[in-house]
Amino acid sequence: MTDGEKHALSPDFWKFWAGQTISNLGSSFTQWAVPILVYQLTHSAVNLGIATAATFLPYLMFGLLIGAWMDRVDRKRAMIALDWLNSIVILSIPLVATFGHLTVWWIYAVTFLQSTIFIAFSAGEFAAIPSLVSTDDLVTANGRIQATFSAAQVVGPLLAGALLSVFSITWVMAFDAGSFVVSAISLSLIRGSFNPPRETPKEATTILHDVREGLRYVLSHPVLRNISLMMALINFVTASTFAELVLFADQRLDASKRQIGLLFAAGSAGVVVTGLLAGRLRKRFSFTALAMTSLMLMGLCTIVFAGMRWFWAALPFWAAAGGLGILFNINTGSLRQAIVPNHLLSRVLSIAGVLAWSAIPAGAIVGGWVISVTDNVALVYGVIGLLTICIAAFFRFFTALGDAQRYVDERKAEEQRAASETEAVLA
Repeated sequence: MTDGEKHALSPDFWKFWAGQTISNLGSSFTQWAVPILVYQLTHSAVNLGIATAATFLPYLMFGLLIGAWMDRVDRKRAMIALDWLNSIVILSIPLVATFGHLTVWWIYAVTFLQSTIFIAFSAGEFAAIPSLVSTDDLVTANGRIQATFSAAQVVGPLLAGALLSVFSITWVMAFDAGSFVVSAISLSLIRGSFNPPRETPKEATTILHDVREGLRYVLSHPVLRNISLMMALINFVTASTFAELVLFADQRLDASKRQIGLLFAAGSAGVVVTGLLAGRLRKRFSFTALAMTSLMLMGLCTIVFAGMRWFWAALPFWAAAGGLGILFNINTGSLRQAIVPNHLLSRVLSIAGVLAWSAIPAGAIVGGWVISVTDNVALVYGVIGLLTICIAAFFRFFTALGDAQRYVDERKAEEQRAASETEAVLA
């Protein structure tokens, strides 16, 4: 499908977006319920940590292989099947709790399986969006998806808590299982394919060959290589700001439990605002100006937040930092989608995910250790903000990211040449 044939935010995109909005709302129920269930069963901080590790482990174990696999299959059919599988996996928790004996190990297994399925589905979703909108509308589409995802993080736990007056916590999770069914149906209603047009048959390759091809492409491309490195550094540096937020709120802001919950909600609310504005901002500013400036401003907000002692003054700076961070993510994701050939998109996302997610646990552990040694959480937050600004400035002025738009224009020119050659052959 050429750019001329695509429709900005077409009916197919609206079907896709509606299905994923409902699915994300359902998933927020499970994300809220799982740690509560683990704590009810074990009353152990270690077991809560294991539950978190079960979420990250699939990225390190399977991320690269899953991304390559999604580039080899019919993405839409695979995503529909993954939705149905996810529904069954989630539904197993209330069924086992009702008719059997629910253990923490069953919850670990469900968390591990769901995270693995999520990796595959996300890889397909990332590659599908360029098939639904034009290149110029990628930021708008990604922004809307991210905004509704974050809105679900605010609304979902509140709805789930209200449902406890009628259902047990395990059966609240059944709503998540139902949301995956809705997602599967919405995907089946989309007419177009999520894969690139079939080209001349190529020599059969192994999945390991495809993984190596994706790695070579990312590491040899100056923009993609630097984005991956920068994302890993940023996630390593900033992981502690989220991991230690409860500690900061307690020690620096003297926040109550209700206020701590409001702080988390404010971060998601900031993401909703910037997600909805991302498309308009991208049309006014280049990738470099928007993405790198938003990252620097996020660092600045973190520094100001670190110096706050009054909760209500700190709240808007935390919301702004969360929104600016996701604005950066939306633009880097859209840049990848605009640059990378469609048949490589799932692999590129999985590579980015492995690099980014693997840095978070290490960064959180190191940050927690530094806070325990210095006994000064505000100082650590301030240094994190400063390092964020320095990392963004370095990649802005000393790497290919300073001229990222040139690579987008080159990719557009390649697509136009390919379309012209195809039309000439058909004529």
